[in-house]
Amino acid sequence: MQRNRSTFYLNSLLKLEHNLEILTIPQEAFSMTHLILTLGTAFLLTVGAVWAGPVEDTATATSFKQFQSLAAQGNAEAQNNLGQLYASGRGVPQDYSQARQWYEKASAQGHALAQNNLAELYYAGLGVPQDDVRAYMWVSLAAIHMKGEEQKQATENRDDVARRMTPAQIAEANRLTQQCLTRKFKNC
Repeated sequence: MQRNRSTFYLNSLLKLEHNLEILTIPQEAFSMTHLILTLGTAFLLTVGAVWAGPVEDTATATSFKQFQSLAAQGNAEAQNNLGQLYASGRGVPQDYSQARQWYEKASAQGHALAQNNLAELYYAGLGVPQDDVRAYMWVSLAAIHMKGEEQKQATENRDDVARRMTPAQIAEANRLTQQCLTRKFKNC
């Protein structure tokens, strides 16, 4: 073996008794080879990242169209999903008013996650005037129909809202919650 060559062996990887020479690169070319491989890898990663972007947008657009079709037929899950797309601005321009409208449609059918999402909009005043009484009502309704960890989280969210409220506001929110249950979520 010459001193100006770099030799790579598999024996440490395969624990062979004999050295198995698999690749020999002259030392002078090693730096240039390393540079070319590094630039090539960077180029492929860049092209891959650029290429992957439209695929996600296309998938979101396809989901959006499917959700629209199902939501128009009254599917509460699709209505909630549309609300989430509008609230997050994923695949559509962010629009909390549109999110609210879709969450309200799903909530009127008893969709607990949509009720929770609607509570978040009222709590933060996104797409609606900020309203702790409505936030408390919607998150209370969601907590009633959720189970396990989701129910625990909704109850904690309700307690967070209550910390900003007066006893009179909590009483009003509880009254509205009962009224909404009696009406089976219609005109809440």
